[in-house]
Amino acid sequence: MPEDKADKYAAARWIFHCGWRGLCPRCGKGAMFRKWLKLNDHCPTCGLDYRFAAPDDGPAFFSLCIIAFPLIFFVVWLQVRYEPPFWVHLITSFPLLGFGCILPLRPLKGWLVASQFVNKAQEAGTDKLWNQLRGGKGNWLDQEPRDPR
Repeated sequence: MPEDKADKYAAARWIFHCGWRGLCPRCGKGAMFRKWLKLNDHCPTCGLDYRFAAPDDGPAFFSLCIIAFPLIFFVVWLQVRYEPPFWVHLITSFPLLGFGCILPLRPLKGWLVASQFVNKAQEAGTDKLWNQLRGGKGNWLDQEPRDPR
């Protein structure tokens, strides 16, 4: 396997390992979250500043696309095929949709934050703004990612 492909697979494994477990994408040890969906200000282990993280609506989008849409098709199929009374949907469909969309939000947010760090993603043209916010210390890209191997 070519070396660059191996590096990509190692980086992807590192992103999933840290993101889905809510661990710091630099050291892999510190907690990324202080509350259910609230990020820490910095990693308690290595000090990585999480101000770079901007997952915004990404977790909700992926939760809806991956979970909600297939479940909606199941609910519609259930209604068309069996025509159950409304209470059946109250007991089955609504809890499945609710829990199915809410529970994956934290792992998805962690995955997006880890992906942003490992891939050094940022909005175009924000270098000057980051320098102003951090008092000339550079932006979050100056924080070296941990070697994923």
